[in-house]
Amino acid sequence: MTDHPHLHESHADIAKRLKRARGHLDSIVTMIEAGRACTDIAQQLHAVEKAVCQAKRTLIQDHIDHCLEHSLDAARKGSRDSLEEFRQITKYL
Repeated sequence: MTDHPHLHESHADIAKRLKRARGHLDSIVTMIEAGRACTDIAQQLHAVEKAVCQAKRTLIQDHIDHCLEHSLDAARKGSRDSLEEFRQITKYL
């Protein structure tokens, strides 16, 4: 983790998507507490899961497209940090 803000254009959209997923997750808890049908609950859980996966995919793709490009410049100068950074981010795919 870094000590400074690390923001990209996609971060606002990712945050919006995750906030929407959080709202759906709260609704799912309410559905469970109300005794709603398991198929309805499973459908909503699936939607939340897809939203979170898409947010993760967007974040990782953005990182690969932008952050690693800067690391490659360092690699050309003899640093192996970019390869390690790529290994770290791909374990979350």
